[in-house]
Amino acid sequence: GKGGIGKSFTLANLSHMMAEQGKRVLLIGCDPKSDTTSLLFGGKACPTIIETSSRKKLAGEEVKIGDVCFKRGGVFAMELGGPEVGRGCGGRGIIHGFELLEKLGFHDWDFDYVLLDFLGDVVCGGFAMP
Repeated sequence: GKGGIGKSFTLANLSHMMAEQGKRVLLIGCDPKSDTTSLLFGGKACPTIIETSSRKKLAGEEVKIGDVCFKRGGVFAMELGGPEVGRGCGGRGIIHGFELLEKLGFHDWDFDYVLLDFLGDVVCGGFAMP
């Protein structure tokens, strides 16, 4: 949906509620501002998959799941990240993030729900349909 209408707020609260009911929930954000996960982590943004991958690649290290997936209040959460706001296609962060998740065995994690918080005002119009 459109930017600024409360998608991140709603998904963070929905994730927390489902986790409190005993569900295994993964919340994935893809906004360069990391607003999805910062709501769960008391205003602190999680490092994004894009940032972490770049840093690890420069250091010659492999990304591990603990580098990009964090848990609070029963909710597992991660941020895909993307280019700086207004600089490039947000889809790149999404594609790179899901490729890394597949490599790390995402399909074997046995979540009851996986919620994706796609940003509404992305630079490339493919995701921007309200």
